Amino acid sequence: MALLMRLIRQPIIIGYILTGVIVGPIALHLLKSTSTIDAFSNFGIALLLFIIGLGLKPVVIKEVGKVAALAGLIQVAIISGVGWLAGHYLGLGYRQSVFLGVALSFSSTIIILKLLSDKKELPRLYSKITISILIVQDVIAAIALLFVASQGHNSAISLSDLSWLALKGLAATAALFIVGTKILPKLQNFIAGSQETLFLFAIGWGFGCAALFQGIGFSLEVGALMGGIALASLPYTQEISSRLRPLRDFFIVLFFISLGSLITFGSIGSDLRLIIVSLIIVVILKPLIVLVTMGFMGYTKQTSFKTAISLGQISEFSLVLFLLGRSSGILSTSLVNSITVIAIVSIAISTYLINYSDQIYRYLERYLSVFEKRVTHPDRNSGRYSYELILFGYKKGGMEFIKLFQELDKKFVVIDYDPESIDTLEHQKINCIYGDATDIELLNEVNIEKVKLVVSTISDFDTNVFLIKLIEKINPKSIVIVHAESITKAKELYELGASYVVIPHYIGHEHIGSFIKKSDLKKAEFTKFHDKHMEYIKKHYAASEEVTDAAPAA
Repeated sequence: MALLMRLIRQPIIIGYILTGVIVGPIALHLLKSTSTIDAFSNFGIALLLFIIGLGLKPVVIKEVGKVAALAGLIQVAIISGVGWLAGHYLGLGYRQSVFLGVALSFSSTIIILKLLSDKKELPRLYSKITISILIVQDVIAAIALLFVASQGHNSAISLSDLSWLALKGLAATAALFIVGTKILPKLQNFIAGSQETLFLFAIGWGFGCAALFQGIGFSLEVGALMGGIALASLPYTQEISSRLRPLRDFFIVLFFISLGSLITFGSIGSDLRLIIVSLIIVVILKPLIVLVTMGFMGYTKQTSFKTAISLGQISEFSLVLFLLGRSSGILSTSLVNSITVIAIVSIAISTYLINYSDQIYRYLERYLSVFEKRVTHPDRNSGRYSYELILFGYKKGGMEFIKLFQELDKKFVVIDYDPESIDTLEHQKINCIYGDATDIELLNEVNIEKVKLVVSTISDFDTNVFLIKLIEKINPKSIVIVHAESITKAKELYELGASYVVIPHYIGHEHIGSFIKKSDLKKAEFTKFHDKHMEYIKKHYAASEEVTDAAPAA
């Protein structure tokens, strides 16, 4: 199904859900052990939310907390009320209508974050606001589930129960952040000194936080997200994220397959009006409420629109809520099937809306001005982390290049695999990332296809070959400076497309730095420079190194 979706250029999540429909009871009925699938799905959910949390520093939550709280609470309140009225009008009982309204008010944390992550738009302002609104909704959902669970035990929930839940949540959150900000920074060299240790620590911490919050009455989504946020200020979060993503992608597929397998068509005919009205509320009215609220608070029409359009589906919490309602005897199986159909259809529609939000916005832009004030909050983070210069490796002459980059007054980042180097750079307040130069995920994060200059002080030949080939393929205009330990290796790197190869005994870092300043970061200037270097190599080292006359790549 994934191959088919790629062939017809449709979102791959649709393929996952359709796979669930095919292997579910409607078609092949291959899913016998749903508990196993659910367990694996939870692994994927926890990893997804944990990785998202790693990119959300606490200052981000503070930055967008006000709009998230206001927009989240207003949206939940209005949609719950409208959903209740719609259910009552369509013939549902009082309690059934309440369930419907509350279920329609929640949006899917998993779907939204997966799609935003795939689009690589998590650094955007609208993504931060969306995630914060989802946190607000998740807290409300935890309280709603507590109410429903108490109905199942024939005991009314009290104020003391809510107070106890809030106290446990605050205590768990405080403990995570104390450990994450006070204890773990002192152990970072020990933890990050071994890739295996770092990987195991990340899995243990992420799953442990998810289990902790689920155990005290919240969802595992909230726990995993909080666990990631608690580590977000540490230098090795990028490395953790890139290592965990393949694991996340494997397990999260099972969540979507499980979701698709829930769908049945037995009662759709009798509940068709309910399904259509609910979809209108979720896909149109819910985003409209967020759009109006954010516009009133002074956000740009683009930020407001993209936040709003991201929330146009119902949550996995809604399904859990209805299942609990059925087990409590409040809801019928027919209603549970209907909410499942509403969930899957709204998720499918939302997938298209989020994936094509830029095109939809351009089409509707002139009509959206009514939702925008004259004075607005700008989106300072308009995409991925963006740098003009990247330095790989610090210890072997990296400081000279850092001084040069600072003099050029260009935005740069240092990427190093040594936790001690990262620790040194952090103390010097130099922008740095702990990671591997051959990590594709990491290179995507730093937007390497837009970089003007890449310098590698790494002496490993294979690593430099990888970097040159990758940059030559995706960013041929970029200048690439690498190091070589011998004339022969330098010759090979030139032939692959290196702009300049530093050979320690031929030229010092201060000389190449001087040339970088004069070149104004124009690759044509480097072409002349490395031609001279090749002539020097042929003249002085041909006899001993057997250098051929092949021309270097331009």
